[in-house]
Amino acid sequence: MGVNHADGRAGIDAALVKRLIAAQFPQWSDLPVTPVEVDGWDNRTYRLGDDMTARLPTAAGYVPAVAKENEWLPRLAPGLPVAVPPILAMGEPGEGYPFPWSVRGWLSGAPAAPGRIDDMPAFAVSVAEFILALQRCDTAGGPPAGEHSWHRGASPAYYDGEARRDLATLDGRIDAVAAGAVWDAALAAEWRGEPVWFHGDIAAGNLLVADGKLVAVIDFGTSGVGDPACDLVIAWTMFSGDSRRAFREAVAHDEGAWARARGWALWKAMLVLSGSTDPQESAVNQRVIGEVLADHNEYA
Repeated sequence: MGVNHADGRAGIDAALVKRLIAAQFPQWSDLPVTPVEVDGWDNRTYRLGDDMTARLPTAAGYVPAVAKENEWLPRLAPGLPVAVPPILAMGEPGEGYPFPWSVRGWLSGAPAAPGRIDDMPAFAVSVAEFILALQRCDTAGGPPAGEHSWHRGASPAYYDGEARRDLATLDGRIDAVAAGAVWDAALAAEWRGEPVWFHGDIAAGNLLVADGKLVAVIDFGTSGVGDPACDLVIAWTMFSGDSRRAFREAVAHDEGAWARARGWALWKAMLVLSGSTDPQESAVNQRVIGEVLADHNEYA
């Protein structure tokens, strides 16, 4: 999710980026460096002139994504229907910054939001088409789901202890019995398919729109090869009614995948809700949980 952050988060600021550019890519040293208006959590992103960005991981846990994206985005891009971040250079630790980082081409567009989308069901279909195109990409040599993908693409069972703790914590705020049934169903619907590429974080902030339509998908840090069920979570976090039905029909996954997707959505919403002190954030995650429980009752 995109968030606004003051320059300097995680010890990264524009001055550091300017020093890194000057030391490692002097051909770009005269370009202005400015924080992007809405930044992610895993990385800090800065505009580098008009046409490029510098992207720096904020912690060691996000470092594996740098080499992964630098290697695989250029290989995936030709098979995808919309743009993905172009990789221009890979930076090294330096100037007191301990991690590898990257320089990328700037992608135009704004994060997806209802007011920016002309036709939400059509948009939902375009997201489904992106997911299916990604799944058709060659998996040979691709990184199997695991720690680098924060276990997206693997079984949600990795988060079983965390989910059951949150079920207990939230009892009384949510229908913990119904939520427990959704979680149990997700674990029971074991994935037995062929591994395919998944993005791992199909969310509004990572979908860029222009002229009301999907034009780019960013942030492949949790991508990998495995079970694509995690990419269906947007059915409840962004879509509803006609757009959810359009997405479900277009993406055409089996009920086992949807059961696991409900588990992923439930786990994340409970995790955020249990730690949130923001009434708006809490309301959003309460709504997602309610939608997931209703979906389970309708389809399970």
